Amino acid sequence: MSIEIRQRRRIALAGLLAAAFSVVTPGARAQPSAADFAVAVANDQVQEIKRLLAAGADPNTVDRNGDPMLVIAARAGSAATVDVLLAARANVNARTGFGDTALMVAALGGRSDLVRKLRAAGAEVNHKGWTALIYAATGGHDEIVRYLLAEGADIDAAAPNGTTALMMAVREGRSSTLDLLIVRGADVNRRNDAGASALDWARRGKQPAMVGRLQRAGAR
Repeated sequence: MSIEIRQRRRIALAGLLAAAFSVVTPGARAQPSAADFAVAVANDQVQEIKRLLAAGADPNTVDRNGDPMLVIAARAGSAATVDVLLAARANVNARTGFGDTALMVAALGGRSDLVRKLRAAGAEVNHKGWTALIYAATGGHDEIVRYLLAEGADIDAAAPNGTTALMMAVREGRSSTLDLLIVRGADVNRRNDAGASALDWARRGKQPAMVGRLQRAGAR
């Protein structure tokens, strides 16, 4: 056998070996899709989430609506999934297209455990736009309101349209939250961009008890 033929065989064998090692092994999958990741997160499939992360999924992936995985998990109240995503270094302050963060949706849902967990991971309590405090007041979740205030939340922080936590408590008929915010020093005379105050909202909503409470606190 000539030297040339032996060399050609070696080259051919090397090519076959390279091809063999490049073949996807049984059970292996391509890069995880955002859709698969979103489904796993929405359904609190912790083991599947861990598998996808190990396969290269980005913890900061967003779904087709632009919602970050951490926000989806917080909205669903999935504590275990939140833990996994935080451990994978998901951005705790990532926002949806509407400006919601995981902390905000957890506050609205009354999940004090998640609020504390997210705050411990660095979630912001004061930022422009709607805030976790406003959301907590909307839901009437007094424990979360107290916690956020203790964490330095601005009691008079206003949404882009000027709405405050006090106004939302009135709008949603959250009497105990109204009392809590008044006691903590909320501005009872603050007005939104339309010129309406919490007292105006109480009157429009036919909430005489709230009207009286606000007036006793100095609302006019």
